[in-house]
Amino acid sequence: MIAATRTGRLAHDEGRAAGQNTGLIISALSPGPLIIIYCSGVISEETVAQVAVLMPQPERSVVAVAPPGPGPGTWAGAPSAARSNGEIYLAYRLRRPDGQGRGYAVAVARSADGVRFETLVTLGREEFGAESLERPALVMTPDGDWRLYLSCATPGTKHWRVEVLEARHPGAFDARRSRVVLPGDADTAVKDPVILHDGDKWHLWASVHPLADPDQADQMATDYACSPDGLAWTWQGTALSPRPGEWDSRGVRVTAVRLMPGEVVAYYDGRASAAENYEERTGLATGAGPTALAAHGPIAQSPYGAGGLRYLCILDLGDSRERYYYEMTRADGAHELRTELR
Repeated sequence: MIAATRTGRLAHDEGRAAGQNTGLIISALSPGPLIIIYCSGVISEETVAQVAVLMPQPERSVVAVAPPGPGPGTWAGAPSAARSNGEIYLAYRLRRPDGQGRGYAVAVARSADGVRFETLVTLGREEFGAESLERPALVMTPDGDWRLYLSCATPGTKHWRVEVLEARHPGAFDARRSRVVLPGDADTAVKDPVILHDGDKWHLWASVHPLADPDQADQMATDYACSPDGLAWTWQGTALSPRPGEWDSRGVRVTAVRLMPGEVVAYYDGRASAAENYEERTGLATGAGPTALAAHGPIAQSPYGAGGLRYLCILDLGDSRERYYYEMTRADGAHELRTELR
C-alpha cells in the first residue's frame, strides 16, 4: 500500500487490510494532508485529479540548465541526479538539431542547492564513437565509487547501446575507460537506463526499440533487468508496454522508479505517434513487482508546443524532501532542464 501527501512524498504502509478493494483510495483528512493509497488495480476517472499530486507540476519549477541555443531540436535535459556529502550531482544530455550534432555531449555537474550547477566534466559523443548520446544514469555504488551509464547511438544505424564509466569522483570520468554493458543486438536497440541499487541487488529499466523495420524503430517498450554488481545484467522481461488506442500507444519509457516492499511506482514517458517523438509526456505506472507495471493517468506536460515533459528524475534529499528534475519544452520549441522542490 502506498500513501502520498500533497507534496507527492511516498511512504510504505504495512497495514494492508485483507479483502480491501483494488484501485486508489483518496482520503482527505482535515486538518492534515491528502492521502492517496494504491492497493493495486486500475485508477478510476474520479481519482485522476488527486493522483496529480504525485506528478511534476511545471508551475512550481525553475530552470536548472538552459539549452545550448534557441529553437526546436536544441535541448538540455535527460537528467540523472545523485547526492553525496551534502552536494547534488547531475548528469544530463546536451543536444543540437539533426545535422548539427544531435546529442553531442553529456555533462556532469555539482550543486550545493540543487538549482545552480557547476560543470565538472563534459563528455563528447566522438569519444565513444557514437552518432548521438541520450539519457545517462549517474549512480554511486555501495562502496562509494561512481558510475556513469551512457546511451550511445551506433553511427549510420537506428541501433543504441549502453556503456559505463567508473571513477572515484563524479568529476573524474574518463571516456577512454568506457565499456559496453548493454549491447543490444541486430533486432533491438537499448537506451535510457534507470538504475537502482537495493540491498544486494541492482535493478535496471531501459527503453527497447525494434530494428527490423527502420521506419518503426521509434516504437518503444520498457524491459527490466537485474544484476549482482550493476555490470553483468540479466533480462527478466517487459515491465511496461504501449497501450493500443491510448495516449501512450506508440511508446513507453520508464524514467523514475520508487521501490517499496511488494510495491513499485514508476513514472514513464509516453507518446501516441511517431510525430510525437521527442515530445513525450509523463504518466504514472504501478505494480506489485518490477516487471508487472500497469499504466495509469494523469499526464504531466508542458504548457508549450506539443507538451513535451519527459525524463523525470526524483532525488531523495534525505530530509523528507525531494527534488524533481525533468526536461520540458519551452515556448520557442527548445527543451530546458527544470527542477522542483517537493
